[in-house]
Formats: sequence, structure tokens, C-alpha cells
Amino acid sequence: MTSAPAWRPTPAASSVSGSAVALRDVGFYLRGRINRGLARAINGRRSTAAPPRPVATVDEVLRGDDTPFALSRLLEGRDNNAREAAVARYLEARGVPFATHRFETFEGRGRNFSVDVGTGARVLVLAAHHDAVPGSPGANDNAAAVGILLALLARTPQLVPPSLRVRFLFPACEELGYLGARAYVREQQSLGDVAGVLSLELCGVGDTLAVWDAVDDSSFLRTVGGALTDLGLVRDETWHQVGRIPVFGSDHRAFVAAGIPSYGLTVVPAAEADALRAFVLSPVRSALMHVVRRPAPFDTYHTPNDKGATLQPSSLALVSRALTAIISTVR
Repeated sequence: MTSAPAWRPTPAASSVSGSAVALRDVGFYLRGRINRGLARAINGRRSTAAPPRPVATVDEVLRGDDTPFALSRLLEGRDNNAREAAVARYLEARGVPFATHRFETFEGRGRNFSVDVGTGARVLVLAAHHDAVPGSPGANDNAAAVGILLALLARTPQLVPPSLRVRFLFPACEELGYLGARAYVREQQSLGDVAGVLSLELCGVGDTLAVWDAVDDSSFLRTVGGALTDLGLVRDETWHQVGRIPVFGSDHRAFVAAGIPSYGLTVVPAAEADALRAFVLSPVRSALMHVVRRPAPFDTYHTPNDKGATLQPSSLALVSRALTAIISTVR
């Protein structure tokens, strides 16, 4: 991994403490508690297997390939404290300067990590949370996305236009109502330099990209769409732009609340398109199907079956190519 001058750590932030509790935060807190409670209940009913275990040591990952698929093994099977520590150790071992943002609120605590690449005035934020729900190995949610960004770090200095900085953000506690991302946004002195945000979720299974929560038009959204088209992807065939998802969400929503153009980025199987549309756009159906059949990639979502064996290297490679095109295009 390159340790060029283009690496630049983002400013460290102080801990979040003693701040007023906003009504929005209470809502996110309740959402997070319900989310984790459902996961515990479903996983407890479905599996009598032993708790997830790491599939590789951090040293084994460091000695191995630096492909997104190989790097997803860094987090798979670890509990959240170990996942957090593994990201920090990986960056340290690779000589990548990074900033640590510690936070603690009534909802929970953790560490976000960020790395800036480039020296431009405009900032593109690429986010991939490092936590998982209890009882799940967390391969597709969200070790695959973390692996994609870690692999991309080495190539990004050669890709970034002079006017741009790319911020790789690895938030904690996404499964607690985007707590880490909300704490991060709350403590930033200014976000006026942020051109846009993409949060990576479920990026390990499928052949079709989805840019979601794309409710309002923005120049950033048009740039993302143009980059995907220039890559040879066809809208409504090999990539889709989807409106707000009523049940599911991710860290980009913390930035949306701050007025920043922000969207989710996911890869899904084209063969499951109709079933997925019905599943994610219908809150009642989604709740019922949590205990019945769910279409891929949600068939393993938040379950003990979210393992590396279900990941498709071609899916991670597709997301990597898309991000490479987007980085080269944003101004």
C-alpha cells in the first residue's frame, strides 16, 4: 500500500458527551434497539450453532492478498470491539495515517476512523460501517464493503483529480441507528466542502448496482449516474436509481440530515429484482418476510448465515470499478 504525500489524516474530533438529546436521536435510538432486538430474536430461533468466530487472524489478512474479497476476512466473525480494533490495526500496519473519532452518548460508544486521500478543496465521502448485529458473522453486512474500501485505498492517490479529496470513513455503531455517523456529523465544524456521500451496504452478492435513497436530484447524483453510464452500465438494467427505502437505511442518512447529497450504494442480483422491489418498498411485507423467505441478498442479512462463503468476488469487483469511476469523475 502506497504511503504517498496524498495521504492526509482528517482532523481528530473530541468525544461526544453532555450534548442535548434531540428528538431525532431518540427516534434513531429506538430504531436501533428494535433492529438489534429483532436480530437477536430471529438468530436465537433459527440457529443453535456456536457464536461466530473469526475466519482469519489480522496477521493472516495482512500477509494475504489485498483484493476486496480477501480483505473482507479482516472483520468476518469478530465481535464489534474486535472488528473496530482490526480496522485500526490494519491501517497502522499498512502505514496509512488515519484519524480516530471517539464518541459516547446515551445510545452507545465507539470509534470512527477516517483517511483523506488527495489535497483538493471538495470532499467525496465513501463510508462503510465496521460493526455487525449480534449473532451474525457480518460478511455481507458489512465486511465486504470495508474490504472494498481498504483495497481501494492503495489505488486512490493515482485516481483523485486535483480539485478533490476522498474521505474513507469507517463508522462504528451503524446498527444502532447510524450512531457513529451521527456523532461524526454532529462534531464537524463544517460540511460545506463535502460534494456528496456514498455509504456502502450489502456489496458482496449480486450483479446489479443500486443507488438508493435518491429522492432529490442533485449535481452529485447526476455525476454518480454519469460515471456508471461511462463505465458501460445501463440504467434500469445493470444499475438502478431507487427512491427512499422505508425500512432499511445506512450511514448516509446522518449526512442527509445535515443537507448533504448522500445515498446508499448496494449490489443486488438482477434475478431477484421484482422480489427485492416488493420486499424493500413495503414495510409490512418486509416485517412479515423477516420470518419467512427473503430474497437475496437479504436471505442472509442479520443472520448466522452471513458468511464469507456467500460472497461473490465479482460483486465486490463491480462495486470497486464503480467507485473508481466515480472518484475519477467528481469535481
